[in-house]
Amino acid sequence: MMEINRPEIVAEITIAFDRYHDALVNNKVWVLDELFWDSPNALRYGVSENLYGYDQIQSFRASRPTEYLERTILRTAITTYGKEFATVNVEFQRTGSTKITRQSQTWIRTDVGWRVAAAHVSLMN
Repeated sequence: MMEINRPEIVAEITIAFDRYHDALVNNKVWVLDELFWDSPNALRYGVSENLYGYDQIQSFRASRPTEYLERTILRTAITTYGKEFATVNVEFQRTGSTKITRQSQTWIRTDVGWRVAAAHVSLMN
């Protein structure tokens, strides 16, 4: 039977997500690139873009705006499934905005560590 939310796995994902979040708000593109799964099967659905494969995601990151990246996390839900798979779902607000944005990530354990295999970002109406 698969164990849900093993404390040591939740701790690993929390560290990985915190590193991702820090890279996101501080525009550490090289860390964001590192933390996405380097695969043609990786995907990221953004507010206004659909990116298929690591190369498209990396290209998007290289050209993203570098200002107004700050945000406040309102809620985080981490769920781990066994030792190899996890989801992280976040609600946040960008500094100066009243809109709530949702971010979902699917994390997988790879030979080089935890990586985001799929992500989705959407605005609430």
